[in-house]
Amino acid sequence: MREQLLKNVRRVVVKLGTGILTDAANRVDPAQLEQLVAQLAGLHARGLEVVLVSSGAVGSGMGVLGFAKRPKTLEGLQACAAAGQVKLMATYDRLLGAHGISVAQVLLTHDDLEHQERHLNARQTLLALLERGVIPVINENDAVSYTELKFGDNDRLSALVASLLPADLLILLTTVEGVIENFGTDQARLLPLVENLASVRSHARGTTSSTAVGGMATKIDAAQIAIRSGIPMVIASGRSQTALADVMDGREVGTLFVPRPAKLRGRKRWIAFFHKPKGALIVDDGAKTALRENGKSLLPPGVKRCEGSFAKGDVVMICDLEGTEFARGIAEFGSEEVKSATLQRVEVVHRDNLVVL
Repeated sequence: MREQLLKNVRRVVVKLGTGILTDAANRVDPAQLEQLVAQLAGLHARGLEVVLVSSGAVGSGMGVLGFAKRPKTLEGLQACAAAGQVKLMATYDRLLGAHGISVAQVLLTHDDLEHQERHLNARQTLLALLERGVIPVINENDAVSYTELKFGDNDRLSALVASLLPADLLILLTTVEGVIENFGTDQARLLPLVENLASVRSHARGTTSSTAVGGMATKIDAAQIAIRSGIPMVIASGRSQTALADVMDGREVGTLFVPRPAKLRGRKRWIAFFHKPKGALIVDDGAKTALRENGKSLLPPGVKRCEGSFAKGDVVMICDLEGTEFARGIAEFGSEEVKSATLQRVEVVHRDNLVVL
């Protein structure tokens, strides 16, 4: 299955986590970064289009500014990001330049990808760079981001970038070999293949690192975005000096997440993954079946409850009676109109603006 899924890969997004980029003193580890860059150059030499999503700015900045632990204040985090990003990009420019590869810095906020015109502009910029053989180095714009605008972690950012392009493959290089079943026990084993996300969520944990943000839980969330976009995703160890080549050669390294056969189109991906929903519509079982199985629009009789405050054109969650989100869409009416229960013979969410997750 690996060879079948990866044989036609031409565009790859690679995410490097903080844990594999920095040393015990929270500084960028030169030897480790050099070997990772050599692997990226190897992909580039194969004729692949390579996009790099790199953590490490805050961790690098901690070393520059003398922080022993990840700052807890927003201004402390932003100061570390500002100082560390300069150092990080200078290092990438030097190391990739030694392989004859040019780099470009792309800093994003969630708002950049949520706004449709900026979303499309970001995509066109990345494609223009790739056409010219440049490796875009992407990170969240931590120096100016705040809670409402943040992606949250670079695992999610990398999955969104892969969905934005779209890419043919997403690879997350981290400090572990992949998803480990029965972690910490004598029965621990690497899961080489995941076809059902629900089956591995119990193995996902956060992180205890002072410099990192995510952990396996955020990688599973990233996998949900990738596979619903029709993109295979691999989690592998960034300590292996052949990890990227092994993945591309179809060797059984890391954990491969198998994508859904039905790939979402660009606008549907934008609705599904690039918004922070402003509210929720709770629907009955009949409406859930109509939306999921019959491709229908959401009509007023199926809405049992409306939560939050949203306007016409906002993206909202669509949940079943137990509160579980199963779809997402663009509201045709504001929350006050929906709550008034006076809407008749209209579509609360049109099927063209609705995505079953």
